[in-house]
Amino acid sequence: MENYIDMLSSAESYTASYVACRLCARGCGANRLTGERGFCGQTAELFAARAALHHWEEPILSGSRGSGTIFFSGCSLGCIYCQNQAISAGGAGKPVSTGHLAEICLELEEKGAHNINLVTPGHFVPHIKKALELARLQGLSIPIVYNTGSYETVSTLRSLEGLIDIYLPDLKYFSPVLSREYSHAEDYFAVATQAIAEMVRQTGSPILTPDGKLLQKGVIVRHLLLPGETADSKKILRYLKENYDDRIYISIMNQYTPLPHVAEHPKLQRRVTTEEYARVLRFAEQIGITRGFVQEGDTAKESFIPAFDGEGL
Repeated sequence: MENYIDMLSSAESYTASYVACRLCARGCGANRLTGERGFCGQTAELFAARAALHHWEEPILSGSRGSGTIFFSGCSLGCIYCQNQAISAGGAGKPVSTGHLAEICLELEEKGAHNINLVTPGHFVPHIKKALELARLQGLSIPIVYNTGSYETVSTLRSLEGLIDIYLPDLKYFSPVLSREYSHAEDYFAVATQAIAEMVRQTGSPILTPDGKLLQKGVIVRHLLLPGETADSKKILRYLKENYDDRIYISIMNQYTPLPHVAEHPKLQRRVTTEEYARVLRFAEQIGITRGFVQEGDTAKESFIPAFDGEGL
């Protein structure tokens, strides 16, 4: 089986996207196939940092047994406050062959995962497509979740059509000033909204299991509140409501955690207050958002950040 995977991995169609790479919206043009690192920090060798059951996603993803999360190393967005900085920019992770990635998906299903949750996968789409195709051939039957910061190209997303069941994108900013300051991506809103439109086109309205407990197909858009930015959050929610209404779920998150690497950014050195979060939730209710999720309790803790120690790889 590994010989077959090696043949797939060496095929021209498989490697072409890593030459003058344009997989993400950065379009950095790195020749990752020769070992050059793209904006994402990665070459054409697949790296991941963790594969395990995860119980902290939205209830219709985590269910009772957990979501089978696979955290990939590197990131094309690079938010300065990233809670997963150890893998997005810190170099954590280990090489994983395409064949082994397929095996990991099957192992997570055997452990009881309700779905396979691909976290920050965009810069490794060619590997992931091959792995998912092989895993399906070997019997993988649970939904595939594409978990992304949304700085994606429509063309890359279209290449995944038919393989992804659930999209889990962020919509982080409305303001280009904020997206430039915090993610060095002034065009973030335009790029992300085009990407989300493509995701909704592919999946259509949400489909749940007959008991209504688990999502099988559809889109959940996440929005993370940042301290002092409730006005921007309200603009995001209004946009989603006006453009998608009940065709998507909206997850309004208060888990922003100020970590040491934001020390030079005074506005980010505190958590979102209870009143800030309540204000945004009241606004969501006022504009008629009913299909969504909120976070309760003290979710802004470093303890909620997984250990990127190579578990499951």
